[in-house]
Amino acid sequence: MHPAFSVIFLTTLIGAGQGLFLALYTSQVYSIFKLLPTQHMSLFYAVGSLIAVALLIAGLVASFFHLGHPERAWRAASQWRTSWLSREVIVLPIAMGLIALWGLAHYFDLTRPLFQAPGGTEVDLTLILGFLATIAAFALFVCTGMIYASIKFLQEWHTPLTIINFILLGSASGFLIATTLSALLGTHLTNFYAGWTLLFTILGFIFRGASLLRNKRLRPKSDLRSAIGVRHSNMAQKAQGAMGGSFNTREFFHGKKDAFVKSVKYIFIVLTFLIPTALIIASFYQPGYLLPLSAFVIQYLGLIAERWYFFAEARHPQNIYYQSIA
Repeated sequence: MHPAFSVIFLTTLIGAGQGLFLALYTSQVYSIFKLLPTQHMSLFYAVGSLIAVALLIAGLVASFFHLGHPERAWRAASQWRTSWLSREVIVLPIAMGLIALWGLAHYFDLTRPLFQAPGGTEVDLTLILGFLATIAAFALFVCTGMIYASIKFLQEWHTPLTIINFILLGSASGFLIATTLSALLGTHLTNFYAGWTLLFTILGFIFRGASLLRNKRLRPKSDLRSAIGVRHSNMAQKAQGAMGGSFNTREFFHGKKDAFVKSVKYIFIVLTFLIPTALIIASFYQPGYLLPLSAFVIQYLGLIAERWYFFAEARHPQNIYYQSIA
């Protein structure tokens, strides 16, 4: 497939925004259950939620560059019964709104307990809004992943690993932003976020590696004979049937040599997983925001390469004909 940078930025930016919110809400839940020291974090959560919403908005803006008629974008939500893309279009603004409300509730310090849950846990407005936003964030991960995982004829995408990797990689980048923000603002949560970042990065490496190994073993279900319905034993394509490029040649094939695609795979493995892991471990011994910030920048560049490879790796059956020019 042809990797569109508008979609690459859409998926990586909203993934980071979702992951950042999940990091912030995780620490709030830990504090409520006394697993972290209680500390007044309203301003920190408000700033973090603002960054999360900004990332989601940036991803949404990037998606418009993929549209032939942006003025008709609202129609994308009309097929929600059958289309995962429509569901993503609906869930994204819901997630943005809930995260924004969660941040505003913290900013205005609306943390007065509303009631007590069984066991004595005090529930306030931020806890409720955060719970709803968490559901929306995971629903958005699923919708985004299922846009690709639901396409059966693209074997490289049609696997639960697609959704798992979207969740793990988005969470890794989001928790890394939280680590950087915590170190920058001097909170006590830096090592907490760094530990979760390390976990998600390692899990991401394992599951993304599993998808690479799986896809390497895949064998095409179609060939030149089945593509045109002729069962002759000795067939060869002599010409594409057109003198120049077309929509089919531009949109369903990346046009790069195998060596280039392979190099992108190694680049994203190093940038997304290996270097950030080393920097995160080093940050436990060298406090400050520079190491987490460097790790985030490097990892995000790796995520761009990873998402490019994700699209380029998918072999559309139509390329049996259109990819070859004699």
